Amino acid sequence: MTVLDATPAPFSTLIRQASHAQHEAAHDSTFMDDLLGGRLGIAAFRRYTEQLWFVYRALEEGAERLAADPVAGPFLRPELFRVPALERDLDHLHGGADWRATVHALPTTERYAARVREVAETWPGGYVAHHYTRYLGDLSGGQVVRGVAEKTWGLERRGDGVRFYVFDEVPNPAAFKREYRAALDAIAVDEAERERVVGECRLAFGLNIALLAELDAVAR
Repeated sequence: MTVLDATPAPFSTLIRQASHAQHEAAHDSTFMDDLLGGRLGIAAFRRYTEQLWFVYRALEEGAERLAADPVAGPFLRPELFRVPALERDLDHLHGGADWRATVHALPTTERYAARVREVAETWPGGYVAHHYTRYLGDLSGGQVVRGVAEKTWGLERRGDGVRFYVFDEVPNPAAFKREYRAALDAIAVDEAERERVVGECRLAFGLNIALLAELDAVAR
């Protein structure tokens, strides 16, 4: 009797499964647990938003040069871009626009942003790993953070302070995520490269976990 090989899992499934444990670790970090539990003040939320600004600047500065790339190009959707929303949120959270002269990246954030810039310049597949990790995460779980911030600190619903989490140009997030995963499944790389991308996804989650740990240390 011949045993037929099982159909290989879609690439999007492999990425999700490979990074599942780290995804849970990030969600269950002490910092996020305390932030979502209302045990940290708005200053901690503001500091978290500041660090996201550094990371997303690195992601979106690299977008233009990768727009025509056959691997990374299909994922560079303008409706996802977050830097303008982050800057508007920080204007609100700081009470003015002069925060750029005072905010600084934490050491873990510097490493995170540096890695994003490195792959944006040298490795489109690696850039996709960071793109997937950040944007799909904030499009999904980020909505929980938005709800807590609105309720806990009285921020306007879907308004300044939480606009980062409001994807106005993605009217159907569920459909958008299906399209994104379909693009992952169709990514123009071989099996060895897919394994490298999965490894970079794990690294991206690790960098995010390290950032949350440092934010927790600063908050104490």
